Amino acid sequence: MAISGLVLAYLVFRRVLDPIRHLVRTGAGVDKDGDEGNEVRSLARRLGNLQMAVDRARLDLAESRDHLMQSEKLALVGKLAAGVAHTIRNPLTSVKMRLFSLERALSLDAAQKDDFEVISEEIRHIDTIVRNFLEFSRPPKLVARPTSLSDVVDTTLNLLRQRLESYGVTVEVHRVKRLTPINADPDQLKEALVNLVLNSCEAMVEGGRIVIREEEGVMEPAGRVVVVRVSDTGPGVPEVIADRVFQPFFTTKGEGSGLGLAIAKRIVEEHGGWITLHSPEGRGATFALIFPHAEEGSWHRY
Repeated sequence: MAISGLVLAYLVFRRVLDPIRHLVRTGAGVDKDGDEGNEVRSLARRLGNLQMAVDRARLDLAESRDHLMQSEKLALVGKLAAGVAHTIRNPLTSVKMRLFSLERALSLDAAQKDDFEVISEEIRHIDTIVRNFLEFSRPPKLVARPTSLSDVVDTTLNLLRQRLESYGVTVEVHRVKRLTPINADPDQLKEALVNLVLNSCEAMVEGGRIVIREEEGVMEPAGRVVVVRVSDTGPGVPEVIADRVFQPFFTTKGEGSGLGLAIAKRIVEEHGGWITLHSPEGRGATFALIFPHAEEGSWHRY
């Protein structure tokens, strides 16, 4: 924190002092050149630049302070989340094992099998929350290799097949051709996509439809990009909260960790990409994962 403060102070004072130095040099030249009218105008311009520099420094300082406060809060929350996750995970693992053993040992009728499936689904739900807590508190190191997002889409949907059925959600994939590979961690991208798909499922309480569109093209200023859009037929995201949906622990639902979209955003940004939300009122929501093409090894963890 002390180092961050020194760096910030250095940047602020440099931005303010540089115009002052220019001002002093200009003032010193008034007597030498004798052209007082031009020098006065030059001094006025320098004063204007100085005022703008002070205003920019003030805004930068306020923004940096907010970022530092947010980082400290998230670090504390991350530690608490890790503690909660570890406390829950051990007994949850025991419950899963006992349930699996009972299901195999007992002769269940149809109604009992349905009850077991409901219990299993609730355990998976809790396990997802615990996993989100752990991933938020200890982001894994990225392991990159050439990866097509088309493969990530296929793997994700295969993984979520049963859960999609339980939600009553159908999925359409619009794919002209398989997307060009990018240098990425496929497991982490799968995690980001899983969170987006499950978020859409939870938004459609009575079932619905998800459309995944794969695109490739040019987007300024990034240049060539690959894009995966996830659209749903839910109620959409109200404009008043659209800026908050990616904040950790923010949720409008009665259940869940509120971490799914925050984790998805972090994963995408760690790959040098970005995530957007488009949600016309009452017409569902579309999340876009956008990744620039890059030479192998040219990205890093931010």
